[in-house]
Amino acid sequence: MGMEIRKPILVADAVKSVMEYAKYGTQETIDFAEADGRRLAEPLIATNDVPSFDKSPYDGFAFSSKDTVNASTINPVQFEVMERVGAGELPTLKLKSGQASRIMTGAKIPEGADCVAMFEVCKSFEQNGKNYMEIKRTMQAGQNVMPVGSELTTGTALAEAGSLINPGMKAVLATFGYHKVKVATKPVVGIIATGTELLDIDEPLQPGKIRNSNGYMVAAQAKRAGAEYKYYGKLADELEPSYKLVKQALEETDLLITTGGVSVGDFDLMPEIFKRLGAKVLFNKVAMRPGSVTTVAVKEGKLLFGLSGNPSACYVGFELFVRPVIQKALFNDNCYHKQASAVMKDDFLKPNPFTRFVRSYIDYDEQGLSVHLSGMDKSNVVSSLAGANSFMVLPGGTRGYKVGDQVNVLLLEEMKGQSKFLL
Repeated sequence: MGMEIRKPILVADAVKSVMEYAKYGTQETIDFAEADGRRLAEPLIATNDVPSFDKSPYDGFAFSSKDTVNASTINPVQFEVMERVGAGELPTLKLKSGQASRIMTGAKIPEGADCVAMFEVCKSFEQNGKNYMEIKRTMQAGQNVMPVGSELTTGTALAEAGSLINPGMKAVLATFGYHKVKVATKPVVGIIATGTELLDIDEPLQPGKIRNSNGYMVAAQAKRAGAEYKYYGKLADELEPSYKLVKQALEETDLLITTGGVSVGDFDLMPEIFKRLGAKVLFNKVAMRPGSVTTVAVKEGKLLFGLSGNPSACYVGFELFVRPVIQKALFNDNCYHKQASAVMKDDFLKPNPFTRFVRSYIDYDEQGLSVHLSGMDKSNVVSSLAGANSFMVLPGGTRGYKVGDQVNVLLLEEMKGQSKFLL
């Protein structure tokens, strides 16, 4: 395997070429109780009017507004109180002129009534064993009445396909009787770590070896993005068994990620494996730091992501290229990380020959959104990932940034994304 010349592609072009192969996934119907954190596979539609009957927004008295035409402080109007209607109860009487019903918040307005006077503006009293109330003001038809459909009408679309089912969405689903929910099926991401230098998490350290963090990190990123994952373990640095494992994993999953093995060293197998699979390489170098050696190929419409073996480069490669594909499979058209502008709170004085994605964390202060470095910024450093909830995006051709500068940030944990990749 000779050394190959690689021509870097711009980040935006790389994302665009990957997304040409992104597609909506399949859907499944699950129980309402299991729906938390899933994404809707179809728009959420109101199945009834809200409210579905004319109801009272207050505790008070319901009656006909016509009876108060001449009411005033010097001319109070009296009503006989016929019944009490609690929330969830139905009125049993049709009210006549001079009659009122005591009504509770959320209860149905009785027939013959067209307004509700709040309890506080009425005076209640008893006379000859009957209940009465008196009011000293004129009421209008419809006053303090929530009419049928005033909040929502049947058939209204309340959320689009791809929307995340959060606690508020659960309330809406329950309101409209969705005891079964159509959700996007979670795509299955295959994960393979490459390199004989890797130890498993429970193995003691040995000279010249490191524990495999990338495989577990990518699995956690896949879960955060809404996917399932299948971990195939490590590849040895041998072509034949490696090729067989990659081929098998590709057949069993919706997309495949390998970490490591994509640079240009003698032992890097992935370019040879892509060739043998007959996979079309979309790009094998990106004008970005970290993660310039990120490689993406496609075989019969299925994407293979060769992410860098450096932890931070691997992390960045996943969030930029893999996550939007997963989000699209979950019917989410807002599949890219949300972008915002933030004020730098730390200097970053390195020049940027290529667009640089700096692990950072965002905060809010009196200036609004602020952004801090989350640790040492080297592509082989893993510790700076633990506190990162954003990437600072520093464009190529810039000479470094100082405290107080405005920079773009990608928000990694913001659930509502955006529909365009704007870098």
